[in-house]
Amino acid sequence: MKYDLLIKRGLVVDPSQGANQVGDVAFADGKVAAFGSLFDGDAAEVIDATGLIVTPGLLDLHVHVFPGVSHFGIDADHSNIGKGVTTAVDAGSAGALTFPFFRKHIIETADTRLYSLLNISSTGMISPNIGELEDLQLADIEAAIAAGRANRDLIVGIKARLSRSTAGENDVAALERALEAADALGVFVMIHVGGTRSPMEKLVNMLRPGDVVTHSYHGNDYGILDDAGRVIDGIKEAQQRGVIFDVGHGAGSFSFDVAEKALSRGFGPGNISSDIHIYNIEGPVFDQVTTISKFMWLGMSLDDVIRLTTESTAKIIDATGLGTLKIGSAGDATILRRDEGKFIMTDSVGRSVTANEKLAHVRTIRSGRVYRPWK
Repeated sequence: MKYDLLIKRGLVVDPSQGANQVGDVAFADGKVAAFGSLFDGDAAEVIDATGLIVTPGLLDLHVHVFPGVSHFGIDADHSNIGKGVTTAVDAGSAGALTFPFFRKHIIETADTRLYSLLNISSTGMISPNIGELEDLQLADIEAAIAAGRANRDLIVGIKARLSRSTAGENDVAALERALEAADALGVFVMIHVGGTRSPMEKLVNMLRPGDVVTHSYHGNDYGILDDAGRVIDGIKEAQQRGVIFDVGHGAGSFSFDVAEKALSRGFGPGNISSDIHIYNIEGPVFDQVTTISKFMWLGMSLDDVIRLTTESTAKIIDATGLGTLKIGSAGDATILRRDEGKFIMTDSVGRSVTANEKLAHVRTIRSGRVYRPWK
């Protein structure tokens, strides 16, 4: 057989190639092997995707998959590869002291392809009651650099959670340390914002092009909007100079009201992520596919939401061969169904809306292997 797997007659939506057309995608030896009109008899396995959407394997830039150590942690595969995400980035669950265990027992055993943002706190996100950056002694720059260099294949950035509940009064000092470690490693920084000691504009203005602000559309103190509902000038300027504003939905960090106002003023996300964890997996987040469906309700096109969880995400983490169905790239794809009806969607502050359409996960293909939905 020429191909191991052939997906037939799906609507192929691949923003990396400008593709939005019915066609076939073939996989061989864990890679994308062909794209076009292909013969069924050339494949060992055929999936009929008539009426379905075929995209590059979805990526999620913000998850928490370190159960048993981080209080946020959930099973990596149930919430990712079992729900349409082939590649996920754990956003700071592990720090320098806990990363060796995270690598051996989570990353290296999961079917989901996992990367990590190393928490600038050496402990990572262990306690629900004590913020990991309340004591700056834990923000050990040299330990973070050593862990990053020893695990450069998996650590793609540095995470700093800067809310008062996690950093106390130390948001600026903690960010300075995160940036120093990131500079030494040549990686980006992701900051968690909302309810910080310092105005968001001050923190964002410390960032470099390519750094990421997650929870961009939160409804808490010190957000992206001023009192009149306009995007703050310094926030707009940061986006214009290359700072990436990520969704990071989470249990308390996404407001439809804030997103509506920002999008109406041309301030769209640079990436869509779920921030899926134990406190929101049963709602309001559920999964990454539900998260991107919310942005379709907000008026974004299918092409745009797919781009912001495939091509754009792969560029942020500098992952060549991911987020695309180009021939020779990783053999990852997600098959989705576009359902029509009445669907209730809820944000993190309790507002519910009724959407007329919603994406649903049908199959995940990771390195040419097929995964069915996990219930």
